This record gives sequence, C-alpha cells and structure tokens, in this order.
Amino acid sequence: MTWLRRWWPLVAILALAFNLRPVASSIGPVLTEITVDLGLSGATAGLLTSLPTICFAVFGAAAPWISQRLGLSWTIALALGALVVGQTGRVLAPSGTLFLGWSMLALAGMALANVLMPTLVRLHYPDRIALATSLYSLTLSLGLTAASSVTVPLANALGGWRAALSAGIVAAALALLCWLPLLLRGRSATGSTGKPVSLARVARTPLGWAMAVFFGIQSAQAYSIFGWLPSVYRGAGLSEVEAGLMLGIATGVGVIPAFLIPAYVARARNPGRLFLVIMCFLVMGYVGLLSAPTTVPWLWAVFLALGTTSFPLILALFGTRATTPAATAALSGFAQAVGYAIATVGPLSFGILHQVTGGWVAPIGLQLALCIPMVIAGLYACRPIVIEDQLRWGA
Repeated sequence: MTWLRRWWPLVAILALAFNLRPVASSIGPVLTEITVDLGLSGATAGLLTSLPTICFAVFGAAAPWISQRLGLSWTIALALGALVVGQTGRVLAPSGTLFLGWSMLALAGMALANVLMPTLVRLHYPDRIALATSLYSLTLSLGLTAASSVTVPLANALGGWRAALSAGIVAAALALLCWLPLLLRGRSATGSTGKPVSLARVARTPLGWAMAVFFGIQSAQAYSIFGWLPSVYRGAGLSEVEAGLMLGIATGVGVIPAFLIPAYVARARNPGRLFLVIMCFLVMGYVGLLSAPTTVPWLWAVFLALGTTSFPLILALFGTRATTPAATAALSGFAQAVGYAIATVGPLSFGILHQVTGGWVAPIGLQLALCIPMVIAGLYACRPIVIEDQLRWGA
C-alpha cells in the first residue's frame, strides 16, 4: 500500500502526459477531410492549426493562479474534464465554427495541464526529477506519435475523421479516472506549491524571456510540422496514407530521445552543445523538404523528428532552472504563455503564406529564419542559472 501511494501520482502524471498532444496532432493527417466536410477556408484551416498555440498562450497564463486556489490535482481534474467534453463536442460539431469552439475548450484543458506538468514532477518527485521528467516526456511523445500515425487508419477503418477523433475522448476519460485517487487525498496533499511567485516578477528576468522565446519558437516549429507536414507531402505527390506515415515518422522517431534527453539535461551543467546538434537536424529537415521532398521523404521526416527534440530539452530545463514548485510553476507559466503567443506565428503563417503564394517555399523559409533567434535564446537558457537568483534582482 505504501508503494502504491508513492508511485500512483506517477501513474496519473503519465496518463495525463499521454493526452497532452493528440487533441492538436490528430488534426493534421485529416485536415483536408475536415476542411472539405466543414467548408473551412484556407485562413480558417490555418486558424485551426494555430488554435493550440493561441489557447496555450491565453489559458496557460492562468494555470499558476488557478492551481493556487483549487490545488494542483483539482486543477488537473478540471483540465481533463475540459478535454473530455471539448473532444466530445467537436466530434459532434456540424459546422466549422462549433468545431473551433469545442476544440478551444479541449485545448484550454491541455494548456492548464501543460503548464503544471513540471510543477507536478517537482512537487511529487523532487528527488527523482530526471526520471519522472524522462518518463512523462516519453509518454507525451508516445501519445503524439499514436495520434499522428493512427488517425488516418482509424478514419479509414471506422468511416471518417469524426470516428477517428473519438479515440481521444476515451484516452482523456481514462486519465481522469487515474486522477480520482489523488483528489480523495484532499487539498492539503494536492494543492500547495508554496509562496506564489507572480508572472510579473518572472517577466523582469532575462532567463524568463530566454525561456519564453526558446519555448515559443520551438512550439511554432513543432505545431507547423504537426499541422502542415502531411499537406506539404501530399502537395509534393505523396498519397494520403504515405503523408500520414511521414508525420508518424516525424513524431515517432523522437520517442527514444524524449526519454534520454531530459535525463541528460538534468545532469549536465550546460546542455548547449546538445541543443546545437538538435538545431542542425531541424535545419537539414527543412532544407530537404525544400529541395527534394519526394526523393527520400522519410529522411527529411527523421531529421525533423530529431530537430523537434528541443521540446523534451526545454521540459527538463523547466525543472532544473528553478528550485521550488512555486518558482517552477511561475517560470513554466510565463514561458509557455508568452511562448505560445509567439508560436502562433508558425502554423498560422504556414496557412496564410501557402494560400498567398500557392507553394511551400515561403512558409518553410520563414521557419528556417526563426531558427536564428531560437538558437540565441536556447543557448542562454542552457546556461547553468536558476530563476530564483534573477528574481532577487527585481525583488
């Protein structure tokens, strides 16, 4: 019983992590079908692929405030409830407007949980941050890969995109069941993160802004890939199934790095060299898409997969660039709120630039240009500093 009490929070965290990407990543493989069925314009389709970043920016900023009042586990339960209801609503939505509205509710739940994941790890497993972060990063990647690779086969087998997207409802409901034992512990066991640290204080620190820019641009890159990579490949001549497979590769190859990278970052004084290697893969993937998208399409997908492993790297930095749960929540909340506001440039611009130019050179070129500020911010965030030291500057 003691073992169960000790490790059940990890089970609940991993169940939650599995649900933190499918709501967004399951759209890309069937975006064309959704667009036709609901009558979406190119701009509206671009808004749909940008909606995750918009919701994460708006609702993510509120996560530390809500968790201080409801407690971490009750906030996560609220987030999972929004995931269940929102996904159910969008599967039944008869119009594009309602589909966007219900998607926004589901993504609001994802935003709350996304911000608070590093805090959950630090609160429940302060002596095993590397292991817990590696496991939830791995599980998050598995959820992302599953949604990216099986959405089209499910749609073909079950009769359409609506049936395929219903799988996310089941996964979120199961995760909510996993959280029920934590709710029964009461507020004292699930709520306090310590004396609150305001987002305004984090906004006065160089580290806060470096993490925000780093997180924002890597999210712009990732959600552009999730939302538009199948369309890029289909435009180049690949079939629907082949394009979906390329997205599955682009998300699946990162599964093992998602487990290994946080463990390395938690022990490395400065993981800057690893970050630069990751950025090289990202650039090579984009260059391959521009120059020869159908020659070795799987290779460009592999490079993009390795190039987006900056995400587990920054997840680990959230846990190691702060020393208390309250500061972790504030740093994560600020960086993700501002970062996701920055990230809307990615998938939204992809859709608009494609509609304006009729090709993929301009949108992919913008992603390449964004790599420059990402490298600058990422290298600063990798330096061996903690947010509490910089918070004292503006205290």
